[in-house]
Amino acid sequence: MHALLVIDVQNDFCPQGALAVAGGDEIVAGINAVMGRFDAVVLTQDWHPAGHSSFASSHAGNAPYDMVDMAYGPQVLWPDHCIQGTRGAAFHPVLETDRADLIVRKGFNPAIDSYSAFFENDHKTPTGLAGYLRTRGVQEVTLVGLALDFCVNYSAVDAAQAGFKVHVRRDLCRAIDLNGSLAEAEKAMTGAGVTFD
Repeated sequence: MHALLVIDVQNDFCPQGALAVAGGDEIVAGINAVMGRFDAVVLTQDWHPAGHSSFASSHAGNAPYDMVDMAYGPQVLWPDHCIQGTRGAAFHPVLETDRADLIVRKGFNPAIDSYSAFFENDHKTPTGLAGYLRTRGVQEVTLVGLALDFCVNYSAVDAAQAGFKVHVRRDLCRAIDLNGSLAEAEKAMTGAGVTFD
């Protein structure tokens, strides 16, 4: 069994969004086109409460993209984005969400950010996705979506560490590339045994 994991293809990560990834909307048609090739399709959705601790607006004197130390480690502070129930948190309108077997919402704990589809940023609190995939008999996953250097990267590394065979479709991802984050992410994924297709 081979699953497609579609990471955070949401309005706030597309052009004109609060945390826009350049070309984020360019991958949607391609993602739709490959969904039918997989045994299972899982969508992830960043789903933050207002005032989330990862927002720069929650930290007086800090600006978006500043780094701070949280109880669980270093954290990039982001513009307010993907707030629960808002248009920004909704999936891109062209994404074929009806094809999904499961939607995993992450980042809803106000005290911990969650890049990975598998764990919150404390690297201890699971989302339940690994268990779901194992129950379905999935052994191999392909990741697509936004952003390659953050949520796709963390999800791919965690999937590999959980024992899945992992591929990333670079053509169906886009990156933020914050201060060299893309090169670091590619190194981390390669080191974890992730294959780029």
